Amino acid sequence: MIGITYTLEGMGLFQPKPTATSSAPLYTLGLHQNIVLVGLGNPGKEYDGTRHNIGFSVIDDLCQRLSFPAWTKKKDLKSLHSSLTAADTRVLALKPTTYMNLSGEAVQATLQFYKIPVDRVVVIYDELDIPYGQIRMRIGGSAAGHNGVQSIIDHIGEGFGRVRIGIGSDLAKKAEGKDFVLGRFSPKEQELLPNLLRETSSILSELVYGQPLAAETRSFLI
Repeated sequence: MIGITYTLEGMGLFQPKPTATSSAPLYTLGLHQNIVLVGLGNPGKEYDGTRHNIGFSVIDDLCQRLSFPAWTKKKDLKSLHSSLTAADTRVLALKPTTYMNLSGEAVQATLQFYKIPVDRVVVIYDELDIPYGQIRMRIGGSAAGHNGVQSIIDHIGEGFGRVRIGIGSDLAKKAEGKDFVLGRFSPKEQELLPNLLRETSSILSELVYGQPLAAETRSFLI
């Protein structure tokens, strides 16, 4: 099953990375804080680079910037994991290996295994009702028609953070919702993807280094 969405301005500076290590398992931590960053998408090469997989693209970009170790497949947790310690925070990056509609299974299994509370989770995903060029953050709220987010709410509740990446445009008004979100970005949008990835990684970097997730809209259009 494939989930479909029916429904501080300016470029942030990416923070320098402190010395990080990935050797300690999450469940042995004593003084470290934990944060789980979940990128949403559909598995399979046919979905790479589609609008609906922008959550995967963002989390991959962040992991590359912060030199996370290679992804590890966690079959029992229905997801790909990578983790490291940055400053005082143990960061777990997660990509569900379920299809979008079942993303909540992977998130719930991971939180239960590592005993991490819901308020330490931030989910990154596409949203059709937000115009391309904007990234909006908030904590809690409805799924706004996004099946992957609805699955997570059904499994762990609404109290997680959201980083919502706008994919709406005039093109969306002329296409079927499923075809649009499973399509690839237009040439004009492709030109701005590096800005999108840089700004979203900046937001996530701020969370890693202790900044709270504020209800805020940022633009990556320049």
